[in-house]
Amino acid sequence: MSSEHKPNSIKIRATRGDDGITTVSMLIEHDMETGQRVKDKKTGEKYPAHFIQEVVCELNGQTVLTALWGPAVSKRPFMKFKLNNAKVGDTLKVSWVDNEGHKDSRESKVKPPKPKKK
Repeated sequence: MSSEHKPNSIKIRATRGDDGITTVSMLIEHDMETGQRVKDKKTGEKYPAHFIQEVVCELNGQTVLTALWGPAVSKRPFMKFKLNNAKVGDTLKVSWVDNEGHKDSRESKVKPPKPKKK
């Protein structure tokens, strides 16, 4: 496993529903290595721990969510949450930092609901 940081590791979708509630979904490309997995059975050497420690979500520059993560979070973590106060066109920013100091962030605009098919 590589402990190299991959830029553009975050995919975000933020859609405001007809009910006025915005659903935010995000996927982060990260190995989330626990430090417990054995690399070499003969020596017992393990892959070093490498995991996201903090995820911060901001709406128009105001923090709306902070998540503190650790080695128990799965590889390529997916997170979904809802916002009451977002409007179409608002800017949502997601940032993370891991235990090796690597960071990434991505911005996305809140999109309107998809038109219903007839």
